[in-house]
Amino acid sequence: MSLPSLDLPDLDLPGDPASHRVVVAMSGGVDSSVTAALLVERGFEVVGITLQLYDHGAAAGRSGACCAGRDLYDASRVAERLGIPHYVLDYESRFRDAVIDDFVESYARGETPVPCIRCNQQVKFRDLLSVARDLGSSALATGHYARRIASLSGLELHRACDLARDQSYFLFATRREELEWLRFPLGDLTKDETRAAARRFGLPIADKPDSQDICFVPSGSYARLVERLRPEAREPGDIVDRSGRVLGRHSGIALFTVGQRKGLGIAADEPLYVLEIEPEGRRVVVGPRAGLAETRIALGELNWLGAPPAGGMAVAAKLRSTQTPVPARLYVGSQAGEAELVLDAPAGAVAPGQAAVLYDGDRVLGGGWIRRPSLTHPRPPLISEPLWRDSSAG
Repeated sequence: MSLPSLDLPDLDLPGDPASHRVVVAMSGGVDSSVTAALLVERGFEVVGITLQLYDHGAAAGRSGACCAGRDLYDASRVAERLGIPHYVLDYESRFRDAVIDDFVESYARGETPVPCIRCNQQVKFRDLLSVARDLGSSALATGHYARRIASLSGLELHRACDLARDQSYFLFATRREELEWLRFPLGDLTKDETRAAARRFGLPIADKPDSQDICFVPSGSYARLVERLRPEAREPGDIVDRSGRVLGRHSGIALFTVGQRKGLGIAADEPLYVLEIEPEGRRVVVGPRAGLAETRIALGELNWLGAPPAGGMAVAAKLRSTQTPVPARLYVGSQAGEAELVLDAPAGAVAPGQAAVLYDGDRVLGGGWIRRPSLTHPRPPLISEPLWRDSSAG
């Protein structure tokens, strides 16, 4: 396979590359390792930083998890191969507070969280970016598959060229001032091209498998973690239909997500799906697939990267990381950071706790967290005042 020219348009640092120090977030995987290698090849002064995010001893030797003991070792080996300084920062306490505790609390609220977004938002692009600045760097580079594009109106976040590897969904909470510092050198590459580059550089992790699991769940069973930290989320309760009729029992709301069909243990004339989770009464509400149809979705913590949203602006909404964006309209709410998304056609399995990321073509306009209607203010009228959380605000 022939490698592309590797112009790395996302670097856009003026002058001699040797005059710029670039910090690379190195997880020990193929993507961040190639990112570091490409920067070294271009002549930048590269500093590798790996975050120790949890007790890696529990996960050491387990494949499929990032930032575990093996990954710290692999990042160190790659840095040695490239001849760059490499530092490991202990962020266990920050990671627990910002990501693990939030993950557990989300399940206790009957939600289905996305911890990778919280990690990017609260740890990697906040705390690590601060470290990069303190080190006098010109930029912080990561191995994410996304593109940062300069336009006449300012910097924009776009999907990767390889849509099969695109990670822009997980970056929607990035703020405008963070985008100034961030660089995504792999945004124009495919995964095969990245692995080919790793072999060309002779990196010892060229054939290392991609991470698959939630990094801080050593056993691969998140329910055990939830049970340990929030045991009430594993207390038994009723499985009911929309009318409140008890159909069965469950062993904890943390075992369920909206749209789930398997694992209900209920005999019925038609397939049943989880329609809603009610943590207050430890109830799981089930019903036919048609009951999943949603057209109006409440959003919270709206982060916006595009021009100020007009009332009822057309967007393409991605409601889960694996789903295709669907046509919708966005209406900002009367409370800061709140909005309502109105889909052009009903969508199934809209799960509170997931993110709704909003696009205009390949451009990420922003996004917000899907809320349970009962946890937000009463649904606002569809208004047009620009009341949103501007990501450039302090």
